[in-house]
Amino acid sequence: MDLERLAGMPVYPQSVVEAGGSTFFLARDARGRRLGILGAAHGFGGGEQSPGGVTFCPLTAANAAAMRDRMPWLRPQPLGLATSAGCGDRLGLATPGHLRAVRQAGDIAPILAQQSMRENARTGRTPQNVMDDALWGIFQEGWRDAWGADADHLKTIDEIDLCLAAGYTFFTIDPGDHVNNRAHTASLEELKGMIHALPWDLLEDSPEGLHTRYLGRQFRVESFTLEFRETTLARAAAKYGRALAHTVRMYRHLAAQSQSFELEMSVDETEAPTSVEEHFYVATELKRLGVEWVSLAPRYIGRFEKGVDYIGDLVEFETEFAQHAAVARTLGPYKLSIHSGSDKFTIYPIVARHTRGLVHLKTAGTSYLEALRSLAVTEPDLFRSILAYAMERYPDDRATYHVSAELGRVPDSGVLPAGELPGLLDQFDVRQVLHVTFGSALDRFGIELLAVLDRHEEAHYAALIAHFGRHLSPFAENTGGLAHD
Repeated sequence: MDLERLAGMPVYPQSVVEAGGSTFFLARDARGRRLGILGAAHGFGGGEQSPGGVTFCPLTAANAAAMRDRMPWLRPQPLGLATSAGCGDRLGLATPGHLRAVRQAGDIAPILAQQSMRENARTGRTPQNVMDDALWGIFQEGWRDAWGADADHLKTIDEIDLCLAAGYTFFTIDPGDHVNNRAHTASLEELKGMIHALPWDLLEDSPEGLHTRYLGRQFRVESFTLEFRETTLARAAAKYGRALAHTVRMYRHLAAQSQSFELEMSVDETEAPTSVEEHFYVATELKRLGVEWVSLAPRYIGRFEKGVDYIGDLVEFETEFAQHAAVARTLGPYKLSIHSGSDKFTIYPIVARHTRGLVHLKTAGTSYLEALRSLAVTEPDLFRSILAYAMERYPDDRATYHVSAELGRVPDSGVLPAGELPGLLDQFDVRQVLHVTFGSALDRFGIELLAVLDRHEEAHYAALIAHFGRHLSPFAENTGGLAHD
């Protein structure tokens, strides 16, 4: 069957599938991508029939829902302990590039719909938009293996309900607002006051019970032993007690609504690092309270700034990270999650080696930066305009991020030849300035940017494949037996 002849336009060959007696595929014309159906098109809206007998439908939310009904592989599912990577996509166009990178790396389970509520607010998207955009990319690439959808950094019950309705399967609970950062440096007397004020009813516990479980005991964790002194335990409980109570509340609400989901607890966006003892305390208390989770994101030592490599002492990081990984195996097993994981190339081999496959890498803004890299190649003047505007917005937009870029170190793109513009995406300050101003840039240039990426989709995918290949290959090489138990 010559689908392109019947359709009268180019067809994405990997998208072609037979379902329910009809042939479904994606094609594109001057208006962009369209869903083609050869045969019965019941349940699909907005259709126009071509002279060749193909019904063409727009890529709407209703048509995405109809596709899920017919093709179960277009629904996300829990991924268990498989080595996984979250591929955040702020523009809704990156999924084909992500999937090609995953195919190239091998042995990595992708989470393809992933945005935080903060990112959705700044891009004007909804959890359902993110899910639907991922679906069309999955369909385009002919992906049939399991994939996940991450409702990222959820802080409220209402956010859980919104993402449940959109079909998400992986829920990242962010209790960071309930972490007491003052406890990190407080005296023992101050800590005792903080302990007294904890919500013990929600924790189903008491100070006496806490002391009985931890003080005067030794806890064997593979090759080392943990022992809690009074101050160490008080600091852990004062720092994370309220965060635990919030996480339990969120988990129990989620469990009452769904039988098929995975949970991650994340305290990465807090001021003070999570010590190995604090990690042990958090995981132990989650287990005591009946919470089941698949991954946990501590606040690691060093700086995990947006869009750039790890900043810190690699020897110190490896020493402590190895112990975090041992705790995760001993009290789980569960995966350690690496948030703000984009572009942390120097620590990937360390993380992969010590987690032995029990790891989830979470990326977000780096896909947007690679879209801009492809833009610098295909439409250099638009790239210059976006960078100039990003520099205007950076002093305000950086407020909610941990970044250290300085505008004075950003080269003047106006005087650079077009051929040197893509290389700016390798420069520390340029990456961060562009990274944190994405919402402002999309407000002003979003329509133009999306149109260029759509016209030059292969250039966009090529940039993503190259960049994500560097992210994924260290983990694909170190997936261990535990990762698939």
